[in-house]
Amino acid sequence: MALQLRPNCEYCDKDLPPDAVDAMICSYECTFCADCVETRLHNVCPNCGGGFAPRPIRPARQWRSGVCTANQPPSDRRVHLKYPVEEVAAHAARIRDVPPDRR
Repeated sequence: MALQLRPNCEYCDKDLPPDAVDAMICSYECTFCADCVETRLHNVCPNCGGGFAPRPIRPARQWRSGVCTANQPPSDRRVHLKYPVEEVAAHAARIRDVPPDRR
């Protein structure tokens, strides 16, 4: 099963195409841009409380038969924050000093 490759930052709605080098995901594939992860979320996923890692880039070129963005297209469903920004800020402030591997 391939990653969804969601098309946008859930916080600021910035477009994050499949080859975006600034796309970040948590272990549940919540997707945010690197700027929001650093400046607004402080490496705390507002949905699960986990940390973020760079989202892998799915090859556009078919290096192996059937494996590329043409055959496994990214999601076109835009996802947005589930919580008000004030609650997201409070959540991040509460646990941002706890390393992601201890959350």
